[in-house]
Amino acid sequence: MTSILTMYARRLLGAALLLGPLLGHGQGRMTTTVVGAAARKAPAADAATTGGTATLTGRISGPTTDSVAISLRENPLEPKEKLFRAKIGDKGEFRLSVPVSGPTKADFVYGDDVAPLYLDPGTDIDVRFKGNDMSGTLRFKANDVPTGLATKLRNGNNLTDEQRHRQQGANANNYLVEADAQFVENDGFQVLPDNIQLYEAPFLSFLEYRRKHEYEFLEDHAAKQSFTQDFYNYAHAEVVYAYANDKLTFQDLREQVVNTEGRLKMAPDYYNFLREPGLLNDPNAAQSELYHEFLLNYVHFAVAQDHHQRTDPDFYPASYALASKKLTGPTRAIILGRILQESFRFGHVKQSAAMLADFRNYDPKNQYYPILQNDFDQHKDFAIGAPAPDFKLPTATGDTVHLHDFAGKLVYLNFWKTTNGLCLRDLAYAQEMMRKFEGKNIAFINIALDENEQAWKSLVTVKKLPGVQARVPGGGLRSTLAKEYALQEVPTYMLVGEDGTFLNTKPKRLSSRAAIDEINQSFGKASTYTSAIDFPATKK
Repeated sequence: MTSILTMYARRLLGAALLLGPLLGHGQGRMTTTVVGAAARKAPAADAATTGGTATLTGRISGPTTDSVAISLRENPLEPKEKLFRAKIGDKGEFRLSVPVSGPTKADFVYGDDVAPLYLDPGTDIDVRFKGNDMSGTLRFKANDVPTGLATKLRNGNNLTDEQRHRQQGANANNYLVEADAQFVENDGFQVLPDNIQLYEAPFLSFLEYRRKHEYEFLEDHAAKQSFTQDFYNYAHAEVVYAYANDKLTFQDLREQVVNTEGRLKMAPDYYNFLREPGLLNDPNAAQSELYHEFLLNYVHFAVAQDHHQRTDPDFYPASYALASKKLTGPTRAIILGRILQESFRFGHVKQSAAMLADFRNYDPKNQYYPILQNDFDQHKDFAIGAPAPDFKLPTATGDTVHLHDFAGKLVYLNFWKTTNGLCLRDLAYAQEMMRKFEGKNIAFINIALDENEQAWKSLVTVKKLPGVQARVPGGGLRSTLAKEYALQEVPTYMLVGEDGTFLNTKPKRLSSRAAIDEINQSFGKASTYTSAIDFPATKK
């Protein structure tokens, strides 16, 4: 069972690599449509997609915490998930009801453990597991559905549509739990950390091996159990597009992870699978997040093939234009929204404003525009070309440092804390990075957000940390400077151009092999962006 920490780490790594999901578990396109007899006999159950409630009741044997929760994202462009929590009673019982507008992926949260859920209007299932072993004991059963040998012999013929739908919901969630244990928690089916080091032929052999097993697993369960057509489409799409993502992003991910080798040169026909009919526009895959990730990765790949780099001002307009042209159906608006959100976060606000205005043409029901407008407003002060807030901070040597002291230099800002594990891990990489750029027109300013001044000074002294070592006098992430730089976590890195304006608010991590190339490409780039954007001089 996936822990919250593991789930977060996977999402974090996926975001950091900018390759969509953590290369996971998947397989190629299949055309089999076996869904189980009961699903074919109950079209009414699939029609329950106009909005309603999904209910989970249950009992935990020996609970080890006081509540359970369902986490779901009501809108695919909403960055935060919504949490519905319920208290666990004296006998371990609980009841959770959540509003759902249609079939949706969610997570069942118990302490530090997370299990996948598939909910739709009319879902009404019972959950049972042992409090000290959720992963090995979690099971779902339909509420108010007759069980036993007699019912099995009748093959469900006497069930009402509502009962059949509940049974299908239980079957779907039991399948997800088993698939999670078989393919997600099983290291033998993971790309990272070992299989990413393979060369092309053995890597493809590994993907084919996994594809065969996942496909057989799905079809075996579909034949034995009753699934709704919606769920089968979702499960099938997860298989198809996890495989497609793995294959599409292998070359880039391997280059970032395997530091001892350069970029692999792929066979001439390696990317031919991207031309497969229906791969880009698959209406049956609309519920799959992996489908969305694949489409985003595909757009990035296609634009890069046309010689646009992420640091180029036209990268996101080119991505937006390509997605507008290549994609169809309701998923197009989601991918265009994802492209806009990326452009906001990476500071391309001038270009984003025009795209955001155009986006209304693809969002007639106004489902996504308010979220995007709010996101845009939150990021516009950190656009490429916007002036970075100046500061006056004490250094470890007793001096005072200002950002404007480094006018004319490229500035790499590192916001960190001595008590943060990721920050401490990056110290060695930071020292190595500074050695590589010794004598170049760049300054590395490390700004600690520690409350304990003595602990910070001791670490700087003992480790002989290079670069400018400064500290925010008080408040940490609640300090005025942290608010001015919109800091929400550490470590946070930023590149400031020679003219004192933001050049990149999300550069590669110091531990990334690509960070050196990114910095080298940043020298002299400030005017490229500043000249294109008009900002009031209010931040200095």
